[in-house]
Amino acid sequence: MLVEDDPDDVELLEAALADEQINFESTVIPQGDRVIPYLEVCKKFPNIIILDLNLPKTHGKEILAQLKGSATLSHIPVVILTTSSARQDREFCLNTGANAYMIKPVTMEDFKSVVQRILAVIGQEHV
Repeated sequence: MLVEDDPDDVELLEAALADEQINFESTVIPQGDRVIPYLEVCKKFPNIIILDLNLPKTHGKEILAQLKGSATLSHIPVVILTTSSARQDREFCLNTGANAYMIKPVTMEDFKSVVQRILAVIGQEHV
């Protein structure tokens, strides 16, 4: 699941996944207030949630806190992918249970690097 309001970032991440020949099915949610309601009714939980912080309606930090505070959702790995390089954002996210915190890349090669880190997080969660 990709929680991202910037269509260009969605496109770049999906293209990087495809370039790495990764078979994936993504659900894109562009507004923060839609994440928890979606997860509460979905039939199959996502393998990972890639979460931006600066979202319309509900901030990503609030979503992360709700996810990690939920008995039914806290097991889902969460990777923060944001433009924020603020130390307090990084510390909050990692202390709240995010599996990784990454600053948004600007090139396709950077996005491919992000994909590799995401795959590493998924691998760690299923060991």
